[in-house]
Amino acid sequence: MARSSDDPVVRSCRQQIAGLDRRILEALNLRIDLVKRLKVHKEAQGLAFHDPAQEERLLDQLCRANGGPLSEEGVRTIFRLILEWGKRD
Repeated sequence: MARSSDDPVVRSCRQQIAGLDRRILEALNLRIDLVKRLKVHKEAQGLAFHDPAQEERLLDQLCRANGGPLSEEGVRTIFRLILEWGKRD
C-alpha cells in the first residue's frame, strides 16, 4: 500500500497549505503589532481601548466580504479568537 506522503498531489497540497499557514501566521503577528500600537496611542489620548461596537462592525464587514467556503459562524468564531488574542499584553 502506498503512503500518502509519496503521492505528488498530497505533497503539493501540503506544501501549499504550509505556505498559506506561514502567511496567516505572519499576518496575525502583524495584526497584533498594530493592535498594540493602537492601544498605546488610545491610552496616550485617554481613549478606551476596547470598543465592542467596532468589533461587531468588523465582524459584520468580514462576514459580508467572505466568499466561502468558510461559513459565517466560522468567520465569527475565528475572528473573535483573533480579537481576543489581540487584546492580550
